Amino acid sequence: MRLHNLGESDDDIDERVIEKEIVKNVKDFIIRFGTDFIFIGNQYRIEVAGEEMFIDLLSFNRELNCLVAVELKSGKFKPSYLGQLNTYLSVLDDFIKKPHENMSIGLILCKDLNRSFVDYVIREYNKPLGVATYKTSKDMTEKMRKALPDINELKRILDDCKADD
Repeated sequence: MRLHNLGESDDDIDERVIEKEIVKNVKDFIIRFGTDFIFIGNQYRIEVAGEEMFIDLLSFNRELNCLVAVELKSGKFKPSYLGQLNTYLSVLDDFIKKPHENMSIGLILCKDLNRSFVDYVIREYNKPLGVATYKTSKDMTEKMRKALPDINELKRILDDCKADD
């Protein structure tokens, strides 16, 4: 039986384990994640209107000249994840990114998802974001898609992290 903080679910614990393994091996993860990625931090604190939030992993892509927020989800994709990530991207763009940088992009890495459902849910979002990188918003350029890691590579990375647990 796991003991954990009030309000913390087993999914939260699993996500922290994956995050911990990624951070422990951050150089290897970033290199496998793709070229030109620079790791900024994990549980990166942002705040807006007195509300504090934490991005699981934050990096910067030199080729795209933008911040990349990654949210790790150990369960099946939920539409609420897009709202969470969209909020993070807005805060990053309004308060963190430098004037010469491009709009921030976001990735949600889920253990499981229904592609047709994700396609339906993601279609109304106007920020560049992806779910397990197989699907991006209609505004994401081909250059952005090529700079991001392949879905099979991401799944392998997450599986490797989970296996090390």
